[in-house]
Amino acid sequence: MLFHSTRGEDIKKDFSSILMQGLASDGGLFMPDHWPQIDLDKIKNTSSFLEIAELIVPHFTSSSFSKKETINILKKTWHDFEHQDFVGLETFGNISVLELFHGPTAAFKDFGLQLSAAFFNEVLEKENKTAIVLGATSGDTGSAAIDACKQFSRIKTFILLPNGNMSEIQRRQMSTIKSDNVFALRVDGTFDDCQDMVKLAFNKRDFLNENQYLLAVNSINWMRIVGQICYYFYAFIALKYPEDLRFSIPTGNFGNVFAAYSAYKMGLPIKEIKVAVNSNDILFRFFDQNDYSKFDVNETISPSMDISVASNFERLVYDFFLDRNSQALQEMFSNFPNQPLNLKKNTWQKGKALFSSIRVNDQQTKSRIIEFYAKNQYLLDPHTAVAADLVEDNHDYIILATAHPAKFPQLYAELNLDIGKVPRSLKHLSQLDENLHFIRGDYSALASYIHNNN
Repeated sequence: MLFHSTRGEDIKKDFSSILMQGLASDGGLFMPDHWPQIDLDKIKNTSSFLEIAELIVPHFTSSSFSKKETINILKKTWHDFEHQDFVGLETFGNISVLELFHGPTAAFKDFGLQLSAAFFNEVLEKENKTAIVLGATSGDTGSAAIDACKQFSRIKTFILLPNGNMSEIQRRQMSTIKSDNVFALRVDGTFDDCQDMVKLAFNKRDFLNENQYLLAVNSINWMRIVGQICYYFYAFIALKYPEDLRFSIPTGNFGNVFAAYSAYKMGLPIKEIKVAVNSNDILFRFFDQNDYSKFDVNETISPSMDISVASNFERLVYDFFLDRNSQALQEMFSNFPNQPLNLKKNTWQKGKALFSSIRVNDQQTKSRIIEFYAKNQYLLDPHTAVAADLVEDNHDYIILATAHPAKFPQLYAELNLDIGKVPRSLKHLSQLDENLHFIRGDYSALASYIHNNN
């Protein structure tokens, strides 16, 4: 399996190259040259998440790692999960909740980031090099990246936190880590400002030492998507092989949605992908009105979804809407976000065959949490509650539970709801000292800080 950029310049890249490069040199995102087809009969014969991963991941790593090497890495990749099979599943009438929060940071991003970190380290060991991991977070990415990478001495991790909406627990998961190779940077700016700084850093790279990689942990890195593809196939076996799967997915950067679409392209029988967003509604406006235009970020009670541009959406436009026409993709995105992205009507309408979208405000989210708890005695976190809103009673839906409610204690205190059992990784965070580093919201401040601590 080789890879190429959505924008057409980077082609025939092997797995290790795209893993360590992250963003393509032309500004595009890496895609596999073809979609591997997964034998569903073999999937049906599996009994665990790890067995599913062993069938899926080697397809993407084959240009750099043998199947045996990949499986050996997978066997030691996912760690410190509180569920024996990593993923949980609970069913309530027509809704099944796919619990992705049993990892050490109590959010779904442990799956993709632990996988990425394991392969980062393998490449660094092979090449005897070091790396800087750099990312921005609106909630959960940063803590998962720090946790996944902190064990590897060849990697130093710098995570940018916006000076805005984030729960105290989410912040403390990053700011209380005491390790010489971890730096949580509080930036005077929004999440989009942090993202812009990260993108500029990947263009300039002027703070790197000789023979040092700069690694992406945001969901632009293809390995993040691979780790997430696996749990869609897990849902298939956990529900005993339904012929038509319908997923409702809370999303911001579109990584989880694109992972579902990837699973669909690889043979999983998905009938519908519902794109669930909060009041930061660029994706809803696209699927509902063919309007992909950037607005300012609104702070909500589901902070991991508080973004104005969905990074992975370019992959879907390229593969699904434009049938892999990189020239058309390049022309379309060259003027974005200064100009809105609008597809031709007949092209845009293709999306209705597979995708739908809902937009849920904070009050609706709170109402859904209260109603779902009253009916099922089950507590949804504010992101999961967005995906659980407005699902039709005449269809079975799988809702992705992307974070544990214990990450948002103030919300449930306001709603007078008991969180119940708190994951062990979150229990004592409030008693730990924070070690935040504050920087200005501009690239020069970031580059200087990394240079001085590299």
